[in-house]
Amino acid sequence: MNLYEVLRRPVDTEKSRHQSSKLHQYVFEVARDATKTQIREAVQTLFDVEVEKVRVIVMPAKRGRRGRTGRRMVVRNPEYKKAVVTLRADQTIDVFEGVR
Repeated sequence: MNLYEVLRRPVDTEKSRHQSSKLHQYVFEVARDATKTQIREAVQTLFDVEVEKVRVIVMPAKRGRRGRTGRRMVVRNPEYKKAVVTLRADQTIDVFEGVR
């Protein structure tokens, strides 16, 4: 698997912003078949940082309803895999800096 295929996108939520600023942890959506070793190598190579720990979580699929009265549609968001990457205390990733 190519390094650029391992990391899909950064996850930008209030919790992930807090983790990046206070705990030096960054959250990425990753490929479904990516392993911890592949995620570690991809982050270290692409962002030129040193990774201390990688935690992987498979987020379950969720169902929701869309539409107002009348026709209501049930939609299903697919499951996805995300990784929480912990860096050394003196390092940051510039992609997350300045995003508000």
